[in-house]
Amino acid sequence: MPRAALEVADIFRQHGEAYRAEHPLPLAQMKVMRAIETCRTATLGGHIEQCSNSHCLFTRNAYNSCRNRHCPKCQGLARVQWHENRQAELLPVEYFHVVFTLPEQVTELAFYNQEVMYSILFRAASETLLTIGADPQHLGAHLGFFAILHTWGQNLHFHPHLHVVVPGGGLSPDSKRFILCRGRRFFLPVKVLSSLFRRIFLEALEDAFYQKRLQFHGPTAHLRDAGLFHDYLYAMGNRDWVVYAKPPFGGPEHVLKYLARYTHRVAISNQRLLALKDGEVSFQSKDYHESDKQQQSKTLTISADEFIRRFLLHTLPRGFQRIRYFGFLANRFRKEKLALCRQLLRGTRSDLLPSAEACQELRKELAEPFVPRCPKCGIGHMLRILVLLAYRWPAIPPPDSS
Repeated sequence: MPRAALEVADIFRQHGEAYRAEHPLPLAQMKVMRAIETCRTATLGGHIEQCSNSHCLFTRNAYNSCRNRHCPKCQGLARVQWHENRQAELLPVEYFHVVFTLPEQVTELAFYNQEVMYSILFRAASETLLTIGADPQHLGAHLGFFAILHTWGQNLHFHPHLHVVVPGGGLSPDSKRFILCRGRRFFLPVKVLSSLFRRIFLEALEDAFYQKRLQFHGPTAHLRDAGLFHDYLYAMGNRDWVVYAKPPFGGPEHVLKYLARYTHRVAISNQRLLALKDGEVSFQSKDYHESDKQQQSKTLTISADEFIRRFLLHTLPRGFQRIRYFGFLANRFRKEKLALCRQLLRGTRSDLLPSAEACQELRKELAEPFVPRCPKCGIGHMLRILVLLAYRWPAIPPPDSS
């Protein structure tokens, strides 16, 4: 993929210093800005490469990446590695995509309690799917799935939601059969999922309140009062919560292509940026219409300060895992359960699994371009001849004890 004409790093380098001077930031957001600003620059060090062809001897600098998970330029390798791992876990069944979203009023509270609320979101969504999937009235099977947390919408506003990818079936209670989901446009009834998801989420939220794990600031400050918080929970319990079940992906090859491009996204890719002019950023966005499922592209223009603010809204808490696995795909027994599923599915729909050639082709598409030969002469190979050391930030002096 060619380098974008405009990058998030360019916006940070031009306007980041002024933004930091005007807006005190938490350490996590400061680190994200610093990483993106210095990514693939001399600050992080690197090496000098030279063409091995004695008639060319073309040289160039190659700088190191920051490897920050919020950086638009540093997700290529992680995406390829994750894709390779998922390839080995595919089952010959249809896959379904379920999206769990939060009402706007809950999103406001989530903004000030991100780690707590994100964890509740994962818990509520997973318990909902496992419970409804195990119900004999619906599927009567033990499901396996993974969930991916996204915190943004197309306009970069704060919009936490989970994308869940579920194989179309699960293990029977006695683990002697793999029960396939047949003859359904959607995997499980959306209204039932929505109702149970709402109840589990609000119960966990109430527990967090009494355990004093929640903070209340800004528009949520009044919820410190227990009576008002109970009124809030009651109001949220009477609202419709959106659980969107998309039509099935089809076979494993389709889900593999989707996942490989979707899992390691950041709030906005460099390819969506259009212009930086007169202190304003223009970027491409899409409108999603539930009525007709059409997507219309449009251009949004906001100030550089507002762009930085919106981008930093999506800085994840330190160490927080945004991709998690549940059911028979849970980490502790994934290998054994997958082997059992394949054994039970053997000979049924194995033709659905993508070929090794198809996987290799997709891996090449995902990987960042690598040019082993000299880009100038096309004959010699680029060899590393010198290491460039990274910049060493000055040490912070200890506080004066006198």
